[in-house]
Amino acid sequence: MRSHHVWQALTRSGYLLSHWPWRAAGYLLSSAPVGVVVLLVIVLGTATGSVLAVALIGLPLLALVALSGLPVAAVERRRLRIVDRRPAPTPHRVPDEPGLLAWGRTRFREQATWRELGYTLAFATVLWPLDLLALGMALVVPVGLAATPVMMATVGDGEEAPVLKMWTATSWPEALATAVPGLLLFAVSGYVIGAVAAARAGLTRLLLAPRETGPGREVTELVRSRARLVDAFEAERRRIERDLHDGAQQRIVALTMMLGLARLDAPPGALADQLAKAHDEAGKALAELRELIQGIHPKVLADFGVGAAVADAADRSAVPVDVSVDLPQRLPEAVEAAAYFVVCEALANVAKHSGARRAEVAGRHAEGRLVLEVRDDGCGGADAGRGSGLTGLADRVSVLDGTLALASPAGGPTLLRVEIPCEAAERPAQSRPG
Repeated sequence: MRSHHVWQALTRSGYLLSHWPWRAAGYLLSSAPVGVVVLLVIVLGTATGSVLAVALIGLPLLALVALSGLPVAAVERRRLRIVDRRPAPTPHRVPDEPGLLAWGRTRFREQATWRELGYTLAFATVLWPLDLLALGMALVVPVGLAATPVMMATVGDGEEAPVLKMWTATSWPEALATAVPGLLLFAVSGYVIGAVAAARAGLTRLLLAPRETGPGREVTELVRSRARLVDAFEAERRRIERDLHDGAQQRIVALTMMLGLARLDAPPGALADQLAKAHDEAGKALAELRELIQGIHPKVLADFGVGAAVADAADRSAVPVDVSVDLPQRLPEAVEAAAYFVVCEALANVAKHSGARRAEVAGRHAEGRLVLEVRDDGCGGADAGRGSGLTGLADRVSVLDGTLALASPAGGPTLLRVEIPCEAAERPAQSRPG
C-alpha cells in the first residue's frame, strides 16, 4: 500500500479534521531551530577556519565545513517523514575501500556532496526564514481576527479591542462578528500551510534524495557490476598466481633438483640417459610454468607497479623497445593490470605482425588520468577489430571509464593510446631491482 503524504491529503475530504495540517505546520516550524544551529556552525566554522588557514591548522576545519551538508541532509531526510512517509534514501555510494581516507575521497568526488552543501547554505540563510514567514503570514490574519473577543475581554476591559492594528472593535457584537471570518480563514490557512509544506518537502526530496530511475539507473548499476567483476577477476588472477608460484612451481623446482642429483649419482648407461631426459623435461615444464605465471599476473606488477612491469615486458620482447614510463606513485590495482596487459598485447602484435625494427612505450599520469602510448615503425594497417586481441582489452579499459584508440595507417607508423581516469595511490612506485 502506498504511503500517504500531505500532497495526497490535500485532495481528500476531511483534510482539516485530520492530523495533516498540524504535521505541515510542525514541519515548517521545526526548520527554524535546525536552521539556526546550522547557520551558527557554518559561520563559526568558516570564520575560525579562515583565520587559522594561514597556519594550515584551519584547512581541516574548512574541509569539515564543506562536508557539513552530509549531516544536515541526513537530518532533513528524516524531517521529511513529518509530511512525507515515502523512503528518502541517501544518494551517496559506499566507498570501494574501507577507511576514513577512502571515505573522504569518495565523498569529495560525489556530486551529491556538493548538492547537499548548496542546499545547506540555502537552508541556513533563506529557506528556514521563508518557512517561518509563510507560516506566520498564513496564521497572523485568522489568529488576529479570531482573537478579537479575547483581546476585548482581557486588554480592552470589555470596551474595545485592536484588530490587526488596523481598526478597533468597540462593542461585543462587532468583536464577535470579526471573529467569525477569522475562524473561516483558519480553514483556508490549513490548506495554505499544507501546500507550502508539500512544496518545501518536494524541494528537499528533489535535492537531497533524487531517485534515479529507468535506463539511467540500470546503466549505472551495470557499470558498477562490471567494475566489481573486474575487481573480482583481478583478485582471482592474483590468487591463482600465488597458488602456482608457492605450490606447483616449488614442487617442480624440488623435482628438478632431485632429478639433477640422481643424474649425478647414476652410473653411465640407460638409467642415466632416462634421468637426463626427465631432468630436461622437468626444466622445460618449470620454464613453461613460470611463463604461465607471468601471463596470469606477473609478480613484478604486484610488487613494483606498472612502470617496472612494462620495462620487464619490454626486456622480453622480440623487438627492441624503448621505455619511458614516468609514474612516481602507484595506481589502483585494476588500472595497473589493465595497462600492463594492454602493453603486453600491443608488443606481441608488434613482434608478430608489424615487421617493426623498433618500438616505444611511453606513459605518464597527469590531470587524474593514466596515459600510455605504444608506437612502432612497422608497416601499419593494424585493425583492433580483426582478431588482434585488443578488442577484449578495449572492453576491459572501458569498464574503468577509459578509452583505447588505435591509429595505424598503411605504411605505418602505428600508435596505440590508452587513457584511464584514476588517482595515484599513497604508496610510491618502486624501481625494478637491477
